[in-house]
Amino acid sequence: MPRSITAYSNPLVKRVQGLRDKRHRREEGLFLAEGLRILTEARETGRVPELMFYAAASARHPLVIALIDAVEAAGGEAIETTEAILSKLSGKDNPQSVVGAFATLDTSLDRIDRTDSPIWLVAERLRDPGNLGTILRTGDAVGAGGLILIGDSVDPFSTEAVRASMGALFTMPLARTTWDAFLPWLRGGPGQLVGLSLRTDTDYRAATYQAPTFLLTGNEAQGLPREAEDACDLLVKLPMRGKADSLNAAVATAVMAYQVLSQHVPLSGAIR
Repeated sequence: MPRSITAYSNPLVKRVQGLRDKRHRREEGLFLAEGLRILTEARETGRVPELMFYAAASARHPLVIALIDAVEAAGGEAIETTEAILSKLSGKDNPQSVVGAFATLDTSLDRIDRTDSPIWLVAERLRDPGNLGTILRTGDAVGAGGLILIGDSVDPFSTEAVRASMGALFTMPLARTTWDAFLPWLRGGPGQLVGLSLRTDTDYRAATYQAPTFLLTGNEAQGLPREAEDACDLLVKLPMRGKADSLNAAVATAVMAYQVLSQHVPLSGAIR
């Protein structure tokens, strides 16, 4: 039978709550994910939390039961608790019914197989966790092979980024690297590097994209550095017909991803 924890002072509660801090996540090798939908999607990809807290009121929900069974079968622990403790763990006044502590995912660049997909998303110094989550969801939607984060980007395992990904963190391969490591890796095989930039006259709809396309988005405030733009095979821009001079990084990535998809996957569904 799963054990019950109802005291704030319990060491395990304090340990899991500490995972909201980046330093503790690194030390523990764990990160938090919350919500029945996100944990269920993780389970469906073969990943289950090492520790899971769930509200007593949800104990009979079939998806919660499936999660408890999967956690215990994998050697983890499922713990019944109160909504007050779930709120403490998640940092939200209205917490989800389940919170899980997962082993940190492998984010090495070497695990990326560029032949898995004709579209890859690359973000350079992305700082906003909401943008990161949205880009992961976009990648999942267009069937991208994964997301490669370059440089000093936001921690993808922060509570805010995991929440914003709505489960895509578990369905999309993710790599973290430096620009100096990424560029030789990219040039070691096929791949067209396409950068989003205002310093070009090439309209994104007029360009030709070659598979695999690596779609590069820059920092929200500064865009791509000159070094990165110079390394791109192609620079494109989105037309701005109003007073705005640029789109949100995640929105621009989504528009571009669907444009690339339209060239790589015609109506027949065949990848060129």
